[in-house]
Amino acid sequence: MNKNAPATHKVRKGIVGVIMNVILLIFSISCIFPIVWMAYSSLKEKRVFNADIIGLPKNPTLINYIKILTNKDYHLGASMMNSIRTTGLSIIMIVAFSFIVGYILARVHFKLNRILYVMFLMGMLIPIHSLLVPIYVVFQRCGINNRWFTLLLPYVSFGLPMGIFLVEGYVKTVPVSLEEAAAIDGSNFSHTLWTIILPVCRPILITVAIIQVFSCWNEFSFALVLIKDVALQTVPLALTQFKGQFASDYPKQMAAMLITMAPIVILYFAFSKEIIKGMVSGAVKG
Repeated sequence: MNKNAPATHKVRKGIVGVIMNVILLIFSISCIFPIVWMAYSSLKEKRVFNADIIGLPKNPTLINYIKILTNKDYHLGASMMNSIRTTGLSIIMIVAFSFIVGYILARVHFKLNRILYVMFLMGMLIPIHSLLVPIYVVFQRCGINNRWFTLLLPYVSFGLPMGIFLVEGYVKTVPVSLEEAAAIDGSNFSHTLWTIILPVCRPILITVAIIQVFSCWNEFSFALVLIKDVALQTVPLALTQFKGQFASDYPKQMAAMLITMAPIVILYFAFSKEIIKGMVSGAVKG
């Protein structure tokens, strides 16, 4: 037996580890650099940015942020409030409906159970933008386009399939004995659902909420087609104001993007542990 075999194995293992770390470092830099580039580019004036796109700003300035926040023509503040309202109401309805429907599909056995489940899953397979024109025609004929609640309908409809899928799979990992014990103690269905099952499902519900927050906050196509009033436009529509027909003010656009990204980034880091817990717990329990 070769005595140098263990040493050779350790060397190979060490080389593989170094290579993997280098690859992961490259991927990490590729993800972080665009945000860093946006951050320091937003501190440049337009002429300085056009002269040197990659370089660091020699004389950093907050003029882009000041113009965005003080110029009422950009409507960025109103657009953020519209996005917060639309996203918040959409998330409340998606989480509530996903929890109730997901629980029923996981616990209540009836003839159409699997058929309904498959129908909800099909909502994840249909490209949502293929329904853009039909939805516009229906909304136009019903007179419900260009309203403050217009975007709630497609956002909730397209957010439910994934939410129901995640909640249904998570509820199946929750022991039925919890509900049986509650029933023996005299708890009715509503009390068991909202005081016992709901807290247990908290990780997956937070996961659903965070995923749909990103989806609703960044959605552009339906907002562009269904909303025409500037006073009702959301953040993605507001960002298009910084792009002209022949030229674009990129530093100002990057400053606006960073301002609109801030609430979502803060929200993600605040609930990052819950997101990981919700994604992993089903696999661990199963």
